[in-house]
Amino acid sequence: MARRRPVLWVLFLLFIVIPLVEIYVLIQVGQVIGPWWTILLLVADSILGSWLIKREGSRAWRALRIALDSGRMPAKELADGALILIGGTLMLAPGFVTDAFGVLLILPVTRPMFRRLLSRVVATRIVVLGAGNARRPGPGPDGSVVQGEVVDD
Repeated sequence: MARRRPVLWVLFLLFIVIPLVEIYVLIQVGQVIGPWWTILLLVADSILGSWLIKREGSRAWRALRIALDSGRMPAKELADGALILIGGTLMLAPGFVTDAFGVLLILPVTRPMFRRLLSRVVATRIVVLGAGNARRPGPGPDGSVVQGEVVDD
């Protein structure tokens, strides 16, 4: 049950709080600059966001290909790709708050901060088995052991 509480809070935040904040901000911006300018600003924001996603996504893809071709583990490149994907998804949602957060995830200037945060979150979730904890082959469920030889063609 203790594990479920953070999930419930995240779901509450995603489906209740964020949409209410977005509606509030849209109403406030619409009252200040007018409804048509608000709609125009949202459209311009979407165009800018799609251009930024395309640019940074292709950069991340090139960096991933270079890392794989050079034979090194592409941890940074995979994290960048994930952040750009999350940022792009946030840019698809209509509203200024999610767009602002999405842009922060996509921009190469602010992405390293979020990459470190993502690394910490992933590191706390990964269970590493040491050599002493690795599963060793043994008897089957019925207690029998099959002797054999591996033949590589």
